Amino acid sequence: MEICEVAFLSLLLCCSLVLVLRRKRRLLPPGPPAFPIVGNLLWLTRPVSDIEFVHRGLRDKYGPIVTLHVGSSPTVMVSGREIAHKLLVKHGAVFANRPTPFAGIRFISRNQHNISAAGYGPLWRLLRRNLMLEILHPSRIKTYAHAREWVLSILLDKLRARAGSGDGIVVVMESFQYSMFCLLVFMCFGEKLDKKAIGDIEKAQRDLLMFVGKLNVFAFMPKFAKYVFRGTWRKLLELRQRQREIYFPLIRARGEQMAAGRAPSENSFHFSYVDSLLDLELPEENNRKLDEEEIIALCSEFLNAGTDTTSTALQWIMANVVKHQDLQERIVDEINGVLGEGDQEIREEDLHKFTYLKAVVMEGLRRHPPSHFVLPHAVTEEFSMDGYVIPKDATINFAVADINWDAKTWKEPMEFRPERFLPGGEGVDADITGSREVKMMPFGAGRRICPGIGLAMLHLEYFVANLVRAFEWKQVDGEEVDLTEKSVFTTVMKVPLRARITARRKI
Repeated sequence: MEICEVAFLSLLLCCSLVLVLRRKRRLLPPGPPAFPIVGNLLWLTRPVSDIEFVHRGLRDKYGPIVTLHVGSSPTVMVSGREIAHKLLVKHGAVFANRPTPFAGIRFISRNQHNISAAGYGPLWRLLRRNLMLEILHPSRIKTYAHAREWVLSILLDKLRARAGSGDGIVVVMESFQYSMFCLLVFMCFGEKLDKKAIGDIEKAQRDLLMFVGKLNVFAFMPKFAKYVFRGTWRKLLELRQRQREIYFPLIRARGEQMAAGRAPSENSFHFSYVDSLLDLELPEENNRKLDEEEIIALCSEFLNAGTDTTSTALQWIMANVVKHQDLQERIVDEINGVLGEGDQEIREEDLHKFTYLKAVVMEGLRRHPPSHFVLPHAVTEEFSMDGYVIPKDATINFAVADINWDAKTWKEPMEFRPERFLPGGEGVDADITGSREVKMMPFGAGRRICPGIGLAMLHLEYFVANLVRAFEWKQVDGEEVDLTEKSVFTTVMKVPLRARITARRKI
């Protein structure tokens, strides 16, 4: 009898345990079955484009919030705009952390000593506040107006030269990227560097950026992975060493200039991002200064954030300007109506007068967000919502493109229609920061929203306006602008934009 009782109690305990586990499973947002080890390996080897495709299938099956099992904790994917606003804005502090980074990201971020990788806490607040106040504050942005004029002249000269040697045909992305690097390097290091130095920095950044996708292999059993993929780890060390060789002299030169109290030269500026980092102290770490490796991590982050995404967005917008000639004509008419048809360039203080131009930029960011997902967030405490539980330490991400293309919010969402942001359109009241509501979120939303949103909008409006002011843009004879996407670090044009340009006036 005792044996039967023990057997019965054991069976009862097992059944209870199964029920508890099944109940716990049901509490999570819905999703496909989990295959812990195999599933992890399969997800880690998938490119972002595949993950996006799979997620859309799961969204159609399970709804706007889906649970995947990647790594040791669940990953929750959100594609509903109301849910995104609730989690990122109304309950922002709960969803503002970052997942524990794997070895490759820890190495690149100098153990999470940059803004994008730092956990939600004092270090993150300090680094973000420093960037916002010292570089991205509107008054500071205005002081770099002359740098933007300088870079605009570089960009227009490059396009004229390329057009002159190729029957007016230009491939624009290389010129956009180079120009953005000239501008952001100046803001970062306070120096107007020559073409070779800019090219070296651009190559070092791009090589490392393109290599990041290969670091997923270190997310699972990192010590073992470092041995198995030692060639990959060795390459990462080489790329970082190349950055050191380029950045250390620039950082030390600024430090020496600050220490000596020397006035800036003709090719330098009185304040740069590096200057603010050299002065920064970390109260949570005995008021120590940042070391050079940490400054490199922050400079690298600054350059990546301000160059690749902006040049990608600029190419997408100009591709639609080329493809839709009526749109281009309307921009030109608006500019001429304000400034006349003279040769002067468009000044930054004129930009607020161009409502249709702003609508074109907004539609570009809605229809072609440079990143289709935000950087992953982590949950700081268990959170209950609509009968589901999102557990503490879960990873959560937001499908930016799906939110931007929601047919419940936008009429014909896959069409490029700037008019939707004009009076009478469904996007006229769209808040790009997501503070009031989320209709589109190309810069993210909530506490982790991109700090450079104001600078990015200024750059896009300023460069689009002057590119259209300076040149007439047309499709190359016999070619259609191809808007097919390709996922690399950002979502770029699979076929880079080629256009035939003709000078309207000399700016």
